[in-house]
Amino acid sequence: MNTVLDQPAVPGGDAVSDEDRSCDEEPPSRLSLALERVDDDGDWACVGPVDDMIAAVAGVLAAAAELSDVHPATAAVALSSNDAVRRLNAAYRGKDKPTNVLSFPAPELPPKLPDELADAEPRALGDVVLALETLIDEAAAAGIPLAHHFQHLLIHGLLHLIGYDHEDDAEAEEMEALETVLLARLGIPDPYAEAGS
Repeated sequence: MNTVLDQPAVPGGDAVSDEDRSCDEEPPSRLSLALERVDDDGDWACVGPVDDMIAAVAGVLAAAAELSDVHPATAAVALSSNDAVRRLNAAYRGKDKPTNVLSFPAPELPPKLPDELADAEPRALGDVVLALETLIDEAAAAGIPLAHHFQHLLIHGLLHLIGYDHEDDAEAEEMEALETVLLARLGIPDPYAEAGS
């Protein structure tokens, strides 16, 4: 099952018809980040309303002033299993073990592409692949809700597609700080805070 999620940019925001809007009001901003859910492997029902969680993440990222230069864009979110992610991790990263999330950036557009063609369609960011069993195990070990961990990993994977990384301490601090800000907008506590602090 593939589901394309295209929601108002404000999480939880309702669409407003032209009749309901006063003449002075500007139309609500539309989501400029479309995420396509791809059911790859595993029974993801235990995580909760995955479509709603994906849509909320898309809305928060689309509304983030910090990420304004990446819109409009699309990405695929593959819901998968440890076995499938282990195979991908071995094939593409040389690590024969499962991991919580993998990101596969789309190829860059050719540099000489005419502006009218480059702007015609949303930019494809790539694919994010999540491993169900690792997600469940990590959430249980950290004592956090599955839904919170799912949205954190999804944001983490999408930030990788946008160009963020954590190869050194400075990059890691920048990425973690942005993740924390975006998660707070979803009502999710800082996953990097010291336990008990």
